[in-house]
Amino acid sequence: MVTRLDPALAAYCETHRQEHLAELQRWIAIPSVSADPQADGEIRRCAATIVDRLDALGMHARILETGGNPLAYGEWLGAPGKPTVLIYGHYDVQPADPPALWHSPPFEGVVRDGKIFGRGAVDDKGQVVMHLAALEAHLVTRGALPINVKVIVEGEEEIGSPNFEAALARYRHEFTADLAIVSDTAVYSEGKPSLTTSTRGLIHWEVVVHGPDCDVHSGYYGGVVRNPIEALAQMIAELKDADGRVAVPGFYDGVSELPPQQLAELRALEFDEAREAAALGVSELAGERGRLPLERMWFRPTLECNGIWGGYQGPGQKTIIPSRACAKLSARLVGDQDPERIKAAVAEFIARVAPTGVRVEIESFGGVRAVRTSRDHPVVAAAARAMEAGFGKAPIFIGTGGSIGPVASFDRVLGLPQVMIGVGLPDDQIHAPNEKFTLSQFFGGILTMAQLYDELAAMPTRD
Repeated sequence: MVTRLDPALAAYCETHRQEHLAELQRWIAIPSVSADPQADGEIRRCAATIVDRLDALGMHARILETGGNPLAYGEWLGAPGKPTVLIYGHYDVQPADPPALWHSPPFEGVVRDGKIFGRGAVDDKGQVVMHLAALEAHLVTRGALPINVKVIVEGEEEIGSPNFEAALARYRHEFTADLAIVSDTAVYSEGKPSLTTSTRGLIHWEVVVHGPDCDVHSGYYGGVVRNPIEALAQMIAELKDADGRVAVPGFYDGVSELPPQQLAELRALEFDEAREAAALGVSELAGERGRLPLERMWFRPTLECNGIWGGYQGPGQKTIIPSRACAKLSARLVGDQDPERIKAAVAEFIARVAPTGVRVEIESFGGVRAVRTSRDHPVVAAAARAMEAGFGKAPIFIGTGGSIGPVASFDRVLGLPQVMIGVGLPDDQIHAPNEKFTLSQFFGGILTMAQLYDELAAMPTRD
């Protein structure tokens, strides 16, 4: 039987759609680009806007300083004996570059064809607005919430949340809760409500290969001086074998095989390899031989070269052997892979396969662990009922290949059970020009969150 949403809540959400959409447009209009050092004023304006909104809802709201971009915080603790739920989101956005590829201004929130276009529309301003609209529906129709709520909206997620864990320690009281809700994820496809139960971890390396002290003439020294670009290319090629497996010893420690039932579920999901390849503009999909595409995308670790440069790149020709070459690498982690061990193993491997005649420097960064939530957890069951109420269909369970640093922090530092209940679509163009949020997903998400709070009211509190 489909879970039914309280008719009063549903009616409120339906009749206030335009107000909620207008609110999202106002948020999109604030260019809160955390990667831009010149955007501090807009960052703080966005945080203040959210605090004002939380305050207007009747929550005790304030700015939490982090030493970097501030957190917008609000709490409503008027449900004694009920669970305390931490709702996490982020208000910072990616740069809009290149602006020429946008079909409408990236910071206007233009509505067309049943979608709202703008930077941050779905990642993650729109999904935060969904929660605030659902909280409003409860507070206006009932005068209270069925649970205690703490809302944390971060301003540095798009740059790796560098100050988030320090904020966890500094504001331990504000982060104390029974569970966390994260809506920074997507569903499998339109018409297929989905709950994400795993995210991959993330680490980075920067590799610099040094050759001669300065660029040298390739006519004089070609054939006797090792070319750093050539050396770096050889080193990167050594990272994977012919079957697409990472060749670094110990890289797969902590990686488990999927159970047969989960593999069967992946096979049952509609996934056309040829169509996906064509949509991406490639001739075929690649990766570990013998693995399903969705298995590779969600549940297998990766090691990728994200950028490589060196030598002359201007117009015409410049016949040199460059003095150095550089690359940026990243790995997505799964299961129980240890970020620190993987960082060390990859660095040692790169140093070992470096050819003679060059000097190699390797720096590593980050350390986000993979996170898994059991489908059998009561939080996930509550979220599944809520999503069924919001979209009229029971959700499927999926993973995501992406990484959300605070999700790992909630898991590792606070030990919080958490549910990842986002409603974006795979074609939302997050981080790309023409980012959008399909309005049926936005409005269905508001209904889902309104029901979710009722479902969570029956959850036990932490001791």
